[in-house]
Amino acid sequence: QVQLVESGGGLVKPGGSLTLSCVASGYTFRTLLMGWYRQAPGRQREMVAAISTGGSTNYQTSVKGRFTISRDNAKNTVYLQMNSLRPDDTAVYYCTAGFINTGIGQYWGQGTQVTVSS
Repeated sequence: QVQLVESGGGLVKPGGSLTLSCVASGYTFRTLLMGWYRQAPGRQREMVAAISTGGSTNYQTSVKGRFTISRDNAKNTVYLQMNSLRPDDTAVYYCTAGFINTGIGQYWGQGTQVTVSS
């Protein structure tokens, strides 16, 4: 069983930056696919970014060039660096993990709130 614990959310002004962290335990981290989803009030949960075991990345179109996903296998941690934040980035952000044969979405963290407001 994989446990995921997110941190780093908060309140930030438009144009500001935040870095989310997610520490994984319970499985060999370097073999996990990792990703970030978000869910805004009244909207469906959507994929934000994902990173493979080899470091290949994939982003939702609206965050390309602003967000960067990375992983540190030595620390069992995946990060989401968010720059140039906009009010429509406001959401609960969830860390997710999975396996090569299943994709991400097998395990979920509890979520961390990100609010972008002046």
